[in-house]
Amino acid sequence: MSDKGYLLKESDLLPLSIGAALLGTGGGGNPYVGMLRARELIRKGAEVRVLPLDALPDDAWVGEVGGIGAPVVGVEKIEEGGECYRAMRAVEEAAGVRISATISAEIGGSNALEPVIAAAYAGLPVIDGDGMGRAFPEVQMTTFFIYGAKAAPAAIADEKGNVVVFKEVIDMFWLETFARGVSVNMGAAAGLAIAPMSMEFVRRAAIPGTVTQALSIGHTVLDARQKRQNVVERVVASTGGKLFFTGKVTDVRRELVGGFARGHAHLTGVGDWSGSEARIAIQNENLVLWVDEVPVIMVPDLIINLELDTGEPITTEVLRYGQRIAVIGLPVHDLMKTPKALEIVGPKAFGYPELTFNPLQPQPVVA
Repeated sequence: MSDKGYLLKESDLLPLSIGAALLGTGGGGNPYVGMLRARELIRKGAEVRVLPLDALPDDAWVGEVGGIGAPVVGVEKIEEGGECYRAMRAVEEAAGVRISATISAEIGGSNALEPVIAAAYAGLPVIDGDGMGRAFPEVQMTTFFIYGAKAAPAAIADEKGNVVVFKEVIDMFWLETFARGVSVNMGAAAGLAIAPMSMEFVRRAAIPGTVTQALSIGHTVLDARQKRQNVVERVVASTGGKLFFTGKVTDVRRELVGGFARGHAHLTGVGDWSGSEARIAIQNENLVLWVDEVPVIMVPDLIINLELDTGEPITTEVLRYGQRIAVIGLPVHDLMKTPKALEIVGPKAFGYPELTFNPLQPQPVVA
């Protein structure tokens, strides 16, 4: 990518949404509707350029945006489209600065498209990076907050035109509490914008290149389908991931609690895992994979469910009985593996004190 970045084309949106769904580890919201909204804006003439982390000066302001709520709600409650843009403009006004680019809170799922949509409305570029390298369920679980971003001002907006601004919030945990409560009253689906960050800080704290990564994964999936290749094998080979289980979904227990979709999925093994059982813990995203009651992948590493035959990423809200899936593990970025980060995004932070994070080792990447 040049220092001027590259212009997103309509043809980029499908591979971007596929790659984002895969990196979403089951969460982040289904990106299909977001893809359609971005496509409509581009067809109307909007131009969105993706910029590398070194493209803007240190004192430029970057706006982090993303959806907040429970992805399972988004299946029926379709967002209007301008929620993150309105929240971002409210944050600009409260902070007294002008934002020069947007960046995703999380590259996973529909939140990969939210900064593109906000940028299209505002006539701004998008930074090639994000705050997770995946998706996580809670506001504080970004590298931005972990490494020192301010919690306020922040703003949340719904599809009806309501905008709530958090002018003073003492830390990221209180922002999660307040924003989650407001999002529940907004129907468990809203747009959130965080306090503007300097480009100098974003360069230090962001996980780099994740928009490009999502695009590359999406192109790999589409290319494998066109060539009638095994999509799961191509994804594993091209990402440095590892296949941990193949099986049939035999039970999904999922309920909306406190603004989150929480539950478990149970699988019976097929192929090389015939005779084995697996279980996946869910809180919007996939948190832990047990195979025959042994934990083999856990947060913050990525647990990715792909449809066994097509390689289509399966988000938790569409996971259902009878699906045949492949479960892939992918190592998370090093910024998410530090002791400071693991306090926020490790297994203990999700209620699994008995688990100690054992990081996945990157596998050789085959183009």
